[in-house]
Amino acid sequence: MSEPEDTFAPPARSGIISFLRRKLPYVAVLALAVFGVAYTNISHQPLNGYWEFMAVAIGFLCVATGWPRAPNREARIRLMWMQAAHWVTFLVTMNLVLLPSFQRLLPAPATSLVLLMLLALGTFLAGINLFSVQICFLGLAMALSVPAIAWLKQSALFLLLAAVLLIGVGITFWPRGSKNNIA
Repeated sequence: MSEPEDTFAPPARSGIISFLRRKLPYVAVLALAVFGVAYTNISHQPLNGYWEFMAVAIGFLCVATGWPRAPNREARIRLMWMQAAHWVTFLVTMNLVLLPSFQRLLPAPATSLVLLMLLALGTFLAGINLFSVQICFLGLAMALSVPAIAWLKQSALFLLLAAVLLIGVGITFWPRGSKNNIA
């Protein structure tokens, strides 16, 4: 007779997929924020509406994160109002950065980094307000991407030369067939 199967143990793969599915909104927001900076650096045009969309999207993500922990209707309404006030404040601040008088001080790529830093700050503070490690981590990741993006932009030539050097070393030391075919 065969041993009984454990019908309650989920397959390991579904646990990983479930974990990734739960983290997908946070990863998507981070990827969209980095994409906005990259696009602005390439096009040299500020994406005013894009950054406003990002603030609203992060606001909705914050509400969705806090919603299950709100015990009743009153707590959910308070959550929505607090997040709305929080993100409207950051939208106003972002629009101040986008004023023409401020735009004359910064080129478009620098403006996108400033806006990303404001989004990072707003996200981190929203995470603290919601007691959400995921939102705090998202804000921290966005904040850390600002100096990383600035460094990559300034070090693009260095990175290109390092890649060429590594490819050259790899080609030089890569084995080329059997030892019997040495000419």
